[in-house]
Amino acid sequence: MQQFLSDWWWVVSGVVSITTVVVDLTAAVHLALYKRDSRAAIGWMGVILLAPLIGAVLYFLFGINRIRRKALRLRPVHPPRPDADVEPPPSPVPDHLTGLDRLVRRTTGRPLVPGNRVTPLRDGDRVYAEMTAAIRGAEHTVGLCTYIFDNDAAGRMFVDALAAAVARGVTVRVLIDDVGRRYSWPSVVGRLRRAGVPVARFLPQLLPWQFTYANLRNHRKLLTVDGRVGFTGGMNIRAGHAPSLAGKHPIHDLHFKIEGPVVGQLQQVFAADWAFTTGELLEGDGWFPPLPPAGGVAARAVASGPDRDFEKLRTALLGALAVARRSVRILTPYFLPDPGLIAALNVAALRGVEVDVVLPERSNLRLVQWASNGQLDQVLGSGCRVWFTPPPFDHAKLMLVDGEWALIGSGNWDPRSLELNFELDVECYDPALAGELEEMVAGVRQRARRVTTGDWSKRGLLVRLRDGVARLFAPYL
Repeated sequence: MQQFLSDWWWVVSGVVSITTVVVDLTAAVHLALYKRDSRAAIGWMGVILLAPLIGAVLYFLFGINRIRRKALRLRPVHPPRPDADVEPPPSPVPDHLTGLDRLVRRTTGRPLVPGNRVTPLRDGDRVYAEMTAAIRGAEHTVGLCTYIFDNDAAGRMFVDALAAAVARGVTVRVLIDDVGRRYSWPSVVGRLRRAGVPVARFLPQLLPWQFTYANLRNHRKLLTVDGRVGFTGGMNIRAGHAPSLAGKHPIHDLHFKIEGPVVGQLQQVFAADWAFTTGELLEGDGWFPPLPPAGGVAARAVASGPDRDFEKLRTALLGALAVARRSVRILTPYFLPDPGLIAALNVAALRGVEVDVVLPERSNLRLVQWASNGQLDQVLGSGCRVWFTPPPFDHAKLMLVDGEWALIGSGNWDPRSLELNFELDVECYDPALAGELEEMVAGVRQRARRVTTGDWSKRGLLVRLRDGVARLFAPYL
């Protein structure tokens, strides 16, 4: 019996040893081939060596970016590109921005199209009035994609306009993110369906209600009407964005009305999302009509997400910072740039570029604000100017370079927008538009408080410790 147990022990030990070697070696090979961050790879390698088998199991459970791998399996179907009959006139790009144009064209695969009109719309009262008026005037198609669509006074305005369009025979399609629809209860989806409006949920998930930190969400905000006019920016559909409906807690925001050939690119993004979600292809002149010139802005859609569009927004930001000569203005509600973007901001400031980062003094996401505060010293020390705007909370997203280039849309300066969610931005080359937005940012800065390195170093120890700990979780916020 003792000999049997001894033999059995040696067999089990041998199997465990061989299994440990195979699993550890497999994890190490995976690290070397697929882990892009060398510091993270070295850290995981240490875990594997110090805790054989257990370390490898931990790596396979927590070290692999399954978010990106899952998103790559969810490649949306892209409908054919629209074929415009009218060729818009050329719109030159400033010489020092031609490299940026080339970079984003190669990154996105989309051309820069001239002949567009882009109208900034500040706050929900005007935005919702313009959007619902466009829906009420629709003759052929309406496509609406949004992250949050609340079942409140603002949401009911849109439901009524969409239902009326359906009753007139307009083809309507509404796409709502499955997490975003849960910000109000009951969900607006039921109200839309009862009104006869075709609606779909993007990536249905079994997640807790209002799960703020969910991944793979469709964070785009996009409305297209008859394929000729589009609306995009940072604004969800909820009463808080409209001062007349918001009550005690209004939210400032910024949206844009877009007309011209670039609307075809916006429509492509919506059609791809709809096809992925429902399998239905949106085709024909009702969705993709010929688009004549409407203004003097050269523009391009920049769709980004954790699938085939991975890091396209981040690449555009890095390119813009690299070509800036005079000024960079950044307006964002969430500021958690990764080390590469922090370095690019600092390099721009050290080159003599005037870099302004305008943030809300009081965020609606406390943990995100603490993490953001924990890394502000990394940009303050190199000469970047940081400004805090007083309440109400400003949810606007905007980047300006040299008073000639603007990036507008839904993307924030945080890992969620840059790596984990599906976003839509539009880059615009036009001094008139950029100048108008420069004046708007200047007005925001006038009521803001500038944060200096001296002020920031005077924070209490417990506050700095809190922010420093929160900063460690920045990649997951």
